Amino acid sequence: MERPVLVEIVRDPGARLPQYESDEAAGMDLRAAEAIELAPLQRALVPTGLRIALPPGYEAQVRPRSGLATRNGLTLLNSPGTIDSDYRGEIKVLLINLGTDVVKLDAGERIAQIVVAPVSRVDWAEVETLAESARGTAGFGSTGTR
Repeated sequence: MERPVLVEIVRDPGARLPQYESDEAAGMDLRAAEAIELAPLQRALVPTGLRIALPPGYEAQVRPRSGLATRNGLTLLNSPGTIDSDYRGEIKVLLINLGTDVVKLDAGERIAQIVVAPVSRVDWAEVETLAESARGTAGFGSTGTR
């Protein structure tokens, strides 16, 4: 990416810019802009306090954090979530508690990852019949079993 992603903080205090937590990290951590409590099987749209303007031709993917999933059973619904380059609303993270205990998250706590990536766009070409392939119509769970 040749230019920075513009960011507006819309909930202050509480919002923090995403950041890489290691030198080789692919994703930056998103943080909760406010405290939240999730009971088992409860879901919530958690605000980050951020709005972004991605350059055309890019998207941002919102993904779960493995530590929250392992320790607390927290994950994201609609994952990965896609933020299109023309979206200007606040980024919110749809968390669900799949664990057995209530989970309390403080404002500023890391709740998800965001990965910015280029987008490929295609045109569809309808045909009568597709060419065959070695895999054919074998679907779910079929690769690596032969």
